[in-house]
Amino acid sequence: MKNVLIVDDKDENLAYLEALLGSQFETQSARNGKEALSKAHTKPPDVVISDLLMPVMDGFTLLREWRHDALLERIPFIIYTSTYTEPSDERLAFNLGADAFILKPAEPDVFLARLQHVLDSTRFRGPADRRKSTHSEVALLKEYSETLIHKLEEKCLELEKANQALQVRMVEERELSDQVVKALGEEVDRASMFEEIVGSSPPLKKVLSSVAKVAPMDTTVLITGESGTGKELIARAIHKRSRRADRLLVCVNCAALTPSLIASELFGHEKGAFTGADQRRLGRFELASGGTIFLDEIGDLPSEIQIALLRVLQEHQFERVGGNVPITVDVRVIAATSRDLKAAMTAGTFRVDLFYRLNVFPILVPPLSDRREDIPVLLEYFIHRFGGKMRKKVTKIEKKSLDMMCSYSWPGNIRELQNVAERSMVLCDGDTFTVDEHWLLPELRHQSSGTFNIGVEQFERTAIEEALVKCHGKVSGPLGAAAVLGIPPTTLESKLKSLKINKHVFKCD
Repeated sequence: MKNVLIVDDKDENLAYLEALLGSQFETQSARNGKEALSKAHTKPPDVVISDLLMPVMDGFTLLREWRHDALLERIPFIIYTSTYTEPSDERLAFNLGADAFILKPAEPDVFLARLQHVLDSTRFRGPADRRKSTHSEVALLKEYSETLIHKLEEKCLELEKANQALQVRMVEERELSDQVVKALGEEVDRASMFEEIVGSSPPLKKVLSSVAKVAPMDTTVLITGESGTGKELIARAIHKRSRRADRLLVCVNCAALTPSLIASELFGHEKGAFTGADQRRLGRFELASGGTIFLDEIGDLPSEIQIALLRVLQEHQFERVGGNVPITVDVRVIAATSRDLKAAMTAGTFRVDLFYRLNVFPILVPPLSDRREDIPVLLEYFIHRFGGKMRKKVTKIEKKSLDMMCSYSWPGNIRELQNVAERSMVLCDGDTFTVDEHWLLPELRHQSSGTFNIGVEQFERTAIEEALVKCHGKVSGPLGAAAVLGIPPTTLESKLKSLKINKHVFKCD
């Protein structure tokens, strides 16, 4: 089987050519000319297919180096690009020794035919058949270099900045993780922390146990839970502990996609499929092939897309928008929603068959109100996270603030806790973390106006009654229920009256 070296700096182009050639050729890939030369010397290919505009070393420079390399000079060289369409570019390519100049996107059959023609026509090429550099070639190359250098510099700068930002982010995340573990004094076991999934409460341990069991499998997972509970973090934890961890995790927020373009985003489109479709585009499923796709807010998908998704789950196939050729993908699907899908099925807005295809392994992420023992740990985590970003050193948490936060209902879950922590850190001037109680207790302040939340009322009733049992009905004093709850005795007396709780029934005989 002949070996093809593909040189391109874009992942989607490499993936496309590897998929197109994979059944007939052995492939290897490089992201720039310098890397291509290194790989070619290690394992000489039978033919090279190269893009033109790339960082480090562009396609023209690679071609010139190739034709002056004693080991590589007779190996066929094909230019495959969409960046250059001027006749002078094609002329320069042939002057430098290219065997073919193909414009993207080429139809698969046409591309394969051109590739085979190049291989057939150069099969018996001898040492004397390589193209020699000429004065005109050098002049053309100089002219090209002068017009291209600005674009190359911009491209290199852009890639360098992106790489630097990525490296900085990775370093920050590693440092942040170390800081959290150190700050908690081994209170949080590092092995129990799934990336940014912080906590050790029984409800969270149950979720992480399910993650550990299902991650190595290729089973479809449906993650449910209230908004802000960290469903995407659970999806990332599953992917990172799966056999697909070295491949892409492609995240899609279904609720954020424009209805008219959602099919194109998920499944891609062919050139000319609709107005503005100037070239073929790979969809998210195609990009995720071999890896995992995370479909967040799956309950917001339109009915027609639900049908297409059902086919992908059943047959692992789909067609691009405007295409009629089935594309087969190997992708694991993880879906998530904050909606009640059973109610949606009853209402006819979500397909029953799709639900059962997705609900193979359900994971319910508990709300923060069900894992209150994790609030101090999460708060420590966010304080160190934002402290590092804001260059603030906060070493203590005010007890009153911590008590308020542990007693609050957190309807926005971890996302709300994160927002409150960040807001407090912005306003923090010293080394002690404090929270404005007006951010946390609006339902208490507006009780008389009729906006009291019933769920909060029930939580307050339970908390107060548990404190009264513990304190044997005593309200005031250091051993009283008010001290346990972290509120003034007068406030507790007021709450007892409004909730119609008789403190005397909790006193010992």
